[in-house]
Amino acid sequence: MFNLMANCCTCLKRWREPARKVTLVMVGLDNAGKTATVRGIQGESPLDVAPTVGFSKVDLKQGKFEVTIFDLGGGKRIRSIWKNYYSDSYGVVFVVDSSDVQRIQETRDTMAEVLRHPRIAGKPVLVLANKQDRDGALAEADIIETLSLEKLVNENKCLCQIEPCSAVLGYGKKVDKSIKNGLNWLLNNIAKDYEAISERVQRDTAEQKAQEEQDKKERAERVRRIREERSLFLICTFNFSSLLLLPVPTFLECVALMKSKMSQYLA
Repeated sequence: MFNLMANCCTCLKRWREPARKVTLVMVGLDNAGKTATVRGIQGESPLDVAPTVGFSKVDLKQGKFEVTIFDLGGGKRIRSIWKNYYSDSYGVVFVVDSSDVQRIQETRDTMAEVLRHPRIAGKPVLVLANKQDRDGALAEADIIETLSLEKLVNENKCLCQIEPCSAVLGYGKKVDKSIKNGLNWLLNNIAKDYEAISERVQRDTAEQKAQEEQDKKERAERVRRIREERSLFLICTFNFSSLLLLPVPTFLECVALMKSKMSQYLA
């Protein structure tokens, strides 16, 4: 009887627990199948998906989790923005095109860069070895070996799970079981260390915002100086009569600036 009451209390406590909010970043090379994977999880058809330009944001409910997934474009020119989303992330989903053997080295280098980033290292990582339905797709063991996956995750202290899958074979309740199992693994491991990861996310986010503010101020200061220089140069160059009206320090500054500009033109 006592055990029954204790179990009921435990279930009631879990039922009353608020949903945990989790942000995940989904990365990988272009054409790896990231957007198709997200759409399948979301319950939408993964077929005929256009390449992601920039990023797309998806919100969904997964058990006791309110999950936000940032699906980040994988083109070379867009990968530089990935780091802007790392501070908010509780975990990473890295999608690999298992059938694209020619780009496996590029995949390895990109994954290494992601896992080594200070705002990703130590967070759980799910690797989806996608496109297993295609001829010539690398098997799980081959992907682990070619990506040096074990070495990468050990060096960066990341919990890791790899799931061979095919994003186009189903969606919603019929989504590939490997994708579903992988996502459950990722969320369960986040749940085990939720408080610590949340603190890290808050700290990293605050640091990133502070850095962005500092960068913004420095850019504004550079623009101000350039405009001042330009204005001063125009005054000195095209309005000689006004020089006589300037205070001596400003007059001397104008003369020095004119000498500098003239030397640049004559060089």
